[in-house]
Amino acid sequence: MKGKVALITGASSGIGAATAERLAKADYKVFGTSRRAAPAGQRPFEMLTLDVTSDESVEAVIGEVMRRTGRIDVLVNNAGFSVAPAGAEESSIEQARSIFDTNFFGIVRMTRAVVPHMRHQRSGRIINIGSVLGFLPAPYMALYAATKHAIEGYSESLDHELRTRGIRVSVIEPAYTKTHFDANLLEPDSKLEEYREARAVLGKRLKKVLATADEPGVVADVVREAAGAARPKLRYTAGSVAGRVRLLRRFAPARLVDAGIRKDLQLDTLTESSCSGPVGG
Repeated sequence: MKGKVALITGASSGIGAATAERLAKADYKVFGTSRRAAPAGQRPFEMLTLDVTSDESVEAVIGEVMRRTGRIDVLVNNAGFSVAPAGAEESSIEQARSIFDTNFFGIVRMTRAVVPHMRHQRSGRIINIGSVLGFLPAPYMALYAATKHAIEGYSESLDHELRTRGIRVSVIEPAYTKTHFDANLLEPDSKLEEYREARAVLGKRLKKVLATADEPGVVADVVREAAGAARPKLRYTAGSVAGRVRLLRRFAPARLVDAGIRKDLQLDTLTESSCSGPVGG
């Protein structure tokens, strides 16, 4: 892979940083990005400042990489965030737009800026970091799941469009991963008393799950596989849990999957408890 150029969004920590390190070790020339200027340190890759919600910022970074290298072979779209577990109605329309602007439209901006250069090269890989929540529901994280579902549909459609031009698109589907994800969660901006217990219970559940989650390197290894595959797949699960969940979703009866989700999150108990008081109480 010597001489190939990779650009990775959200690379200051977590999955993005691990992916940048893996690709750098595989002899890619790697540019990582983050919204805030990255602190100086020993990294095997260079960091650039990028806001994926800004057309101007995206164009500036793509232009900078192209001026310096003349090509972009791999784009890894990793930047994203979520709202802390809460009822879907506890986020305003503005907050919903904000999460889509980063998680989904950020990918659209980056893709639109990179594809013309890849078409000119007649080659390229676009790798989008999705989630098992791109094919499963996520009660009390509905907006985050919606962005990941959107990424799935966009990526699969785009892959069909670009194959004949030498460009392939893949989605990486990890389960929960040990990152700063929980520390960077936004609080819902329209909290309701009816969901107070659910927020507390699901928040504790998320912390417990993340404590035993896969390390970011598990996902980074799959990204490296997708980037270098002679015949890349559209979807790659990352980690054993994600693999099992994908199989269950594909082969298990829908009622069984539905019941498993509700039991795991104790949703029926939450519903009974939350609805026992007066509305607005």
